Amino acid sequence: MPHPGRVAVIGLDSATPQLLFDRFADDMPVLTALRRRSLWGPMRSVDPPITMPAWSCMMSGRTPGELGVYGFRDRAAHDYGPLAFATSHSIKAPRIWDEMTAAGRDSVVLGVPGTYPTTPIRGAMVSCFLAPSTKAQYTSPPDLRDEIEKLTGGYALDVENFRSPELARVSQQIFDLSEQRFQVARHLATTQDWEFLSFVDMGPDRLHHGFWKYCDPEHPRHEPGNPYVNLFRDYYRALDRHIGEFLACLPENTTVMVVSDHGAQPMVGGLFINEWLRREGLLVLAEEPAGPTPMSKAKVDWKRTTAWAEGGYYGRIFLNVEGREPHGTVPAGEYQDTLERIATALERLPDDAGQPMGTRALRPDQLYPEVNGIAPDLLVYVGNLRWRALATLGMGQGLYTTENDTGPDHANHGDTGVFLLDSPGVTPGRAEGLSLYDVAPALRELLGLPGGRLPH
Repeated sequence: MPHPGRVAVIGLDSATPQLLFDRFADDMPVLTALRRRSLWGPMRSVDPPITMPAWSCMMSGRTPGELGVYGFRDRAAHDYGPLAFATSHSIKAPRIWDEMTAAGRDSVVLGVPGTYPTTPIRGAMVSCFLAPSTKAQYTSPPDLRDEIEKLTGGYALDVENFRSPELARVSQQIFDLSEQRFQVARHLATTQDWEFLSFVDMGPDRLHHGFWKYCDPEHPRHEPGNPYVNLFRDYYRALDRHIGEFLACLPENTTVMVVSDHGAQPMVGGLFINEWLRREGLLVLAEEPAGPTPMSKAKVDWKRTTAWAEGGYYGRIFLNVEGREPHGTVPAGEYQDTLERIATALERLPDDAGQPMGTRALRPDQLYPEVNGIAPDLLVYVGNLRWRALATLGMGQGLYTTENDTGPDHANHGDTGVFLLDSPGVTPGRAEGLSLYDVAPALRELLGLPGGRLPH
């Protein structure tokens, strides 16, 4: 196919097919018109469908196992200490902008998760919400920071404390974040030299986590008649206007891709996964927590403990293995049987009403062709991602809850995001079976880099 020249990627974190392609299609005339002239469809995310590592998997074509990154925080050693935050230094594989730099070609990268600290590229990089603040060096080259601050009057890395009961503040900051992110994207698109431009708006993700129960009548905790019932629609209308303004500033014949890293869905409830391990006799505490206690602060009797868990959108179970962990109790020869026993028990666990829950307990060596870093021994999708895995101990309310343990949240990640590709030579129409791993080969093909392949 002919070399189309420039490629611009609009990343919408957590954008989900049922909202963009169905529910709000009529409210998003720009995106819907773009879709009609694109190859498009729902796109299967990675396992686990988590912002970090999904964007780096998308931009490298590698799995979380190959990257050795399984979430925002990962084990740095086989000990019992707190998990370490993943950063750009955790990503050893080259991403598309690194491949462009190696080829002596210019890129613009804005807000793509997994880019803090910034890495030197040929072109411009504004790093992601993992930057601690705008006092940090969040741009490359460094003097780009002054330009961004002057343009915006104060650059927003993220919505501050988006899991908060301050709904009016959070909703306003979500709208402001998206407006500003697209403003900066237009500025960089029109002032920088580039052949490849990629940016990510975190607005949809923060919207979903903060407001799903208010906007979705199907949510189990929906409040009819609440003042935020139309917030999703209002936001997606505004987002569509931003997309239109961005498309209008691109040079003619620019290839455009719109992607998300994962989808979203109502959060049905939460399972206290460490409390479940305690009930099974697999996690033993040296003393009872006085109140809500994160796993990292709990007093654990490690010499009597078989397994412990970290929570989040998915659960991670770690075995206490003899010769691997400091006070390991599971003999190496019993490792597989122990995993099997825990996985089977979790998958059989009913929900709070005694109904089948549909939990999946997955092993890294079954998910990935290669397992680097320190992977969880089991990745647990509670209720197949409809429920949150809650690691907090000492909540005193049994195994189940309807709320999140780290602040208000009523959406969980879904395993399906969105994909649209508008490019000369690409036949428009709905595609089935799209995978996030199709993105990097498609970008390589479109940019004339080695290893390219377009999805059909």
